[in-house]
Amino acid sequence: MSLSIPNNKKEQIFQKLRSANTEFNSIYPGDRSDRQPVHTLYGGANLFKHDSALLLGRRALEIFETYAPDHFVFGKVFDMDTKSGFSERVYNKVIAKLKFEAIEDFRIDFEDGYGNRSNEEEDETAKTTALEVAKGMKENTLSPFIGIRIKPFTEEMKDRGLSTLDIFVSTLVKASGGKLPDNFVVMLPKVTIPEQPAALAEFFDILEAETSLAKGSLKMEMMVETTQAIMDIDGSNPLYRFIKASKGRCIAMHFGTYDYTASCSITAKYQEMDHPVCDFAHHMTKVALAHTGIWLSDGATNTMPIGPHRGDDLTELQLKENRDTVHRAWKKGYDHIRHSLWNGYYQGWDLNPAQFPMRYAAVYAFFMESYDDAVERLKTFVEKAARATLIGDVFDDAATGQGLLNYFLRALNSGAITEEEVLVTGLTLEEIQGRSFKKILENRKK
Repeated sequence: MSLSIPNNKKEQIFQKLRSANTEFNSIYPGDRSDRQPVHTLYGGANLFKHDSALLLGRRALEIFETYAPDHFVFGKVFDMDTKSGFSERVYNKVIAKLKFEAIEDFRIDFEDGYGNRSNEEEDETAKTTALEVAKGMKENTLSPFIGIRIKPFTEEMKDRGLSTLDIFVSTLVKASGGKLPDNFVVMLPKVTIPEQPAALAEFFDILEAETSLAKGSLKMEMMVETTQAIMDIDGSNPLYRFIKASKGRCIAMHFGTYDYTASCSITAKYQEMDHPVCDFAHHMTKVALAHTGIWLSDGATNTMPIGPHRGDDLTELQLKENRDTVHRAWKKGYDHIRHSLWNGYYQGWDLNPAQFPMRYAAVYAFFMESYDDAVERLKTFVEKAARATLIGDVFDDAATGQGLLNYFLRALNSGAITEEEVLVTGLTLEEIQGRSFKKILENRKK
């Protein structure tokens, strides 16, 4: 066909466009394909032992079996259907998870969960916890993901944060024969300016050189805990500048519910995970970092599922008060977690093993209740080669196809569904893990 635009001019323009497209794709490579934990347990560094993950997992299972002895009680607590078998399926998955891997990610906390202690005491704690981690590596008792949270790099706390980091990493590497645990990360809290993660990245360079760790071994996370992390003085969102400042070291951004709500002048009674100011921060964070490969995590519910009465000789009234307290707290945390999932935050914090049951109940129910519908819609959509379809009263187009694929990726990652349940869609595991519905269709047309 006759074309009006000369080839040489077309190539000149496309060359400039190619450079811009390439730069854009390097900034937005898409979501990472590796496993993201569904929760992070924060525990005071003074309490950490090499087998803490195992002991706390057993405690979580004991609490679960005490306060949800069967799927009927479980279903009533979380408003799940007990007649169809749904509550029983979720219940059995939660029990299996608590027995096999109750803690996915453990953050040894030298900040709020540890408090301000003397320098001598924190130095010693940094050393002893590092030795415990090394022992856990040797005995295979650590959680799949693990790390430390140091104090922030503010003027008041930067020396303390760095000292803890240096002592911990140096001691650990020496005790472990030059290794870090799998999926080890350092959490930098209360980040307000790019210079803070930039400084941490420079210290990582020095630590790796001094301890003979491979370059790039040390990774960081950051916390969104202040309004300035959402909008700076110029009216722009600084989060991607924080990521750039980390020089490729940052892998995740976590939300600090209670520090953030306090920075918004919310009174204590209303400092909740589903407060509108939190939703605003969540959406701003997601928009700023979507498709960059940075994991996002929500915060924690601070209402603990712990009964007020202790001891072995409790009255029936005291036992009932304990049950009611635990069940109320479970349901509150469950609703908060569901709210996070609805907002596209697939990871959150837990502060006590009594919270694990509500965590896994919420995650599994959230994905399992959509399974049958998602299978039918995705299977039909793929079979019709991505032509728009109407199933019942739901209209599916190409963007929805990617949304359905995202569902299966997240459900599989969380453990809510198995690989076999994914393959029912007619897609291969490789296609699912490729994370691109567009590429699936392109490859199937060849």
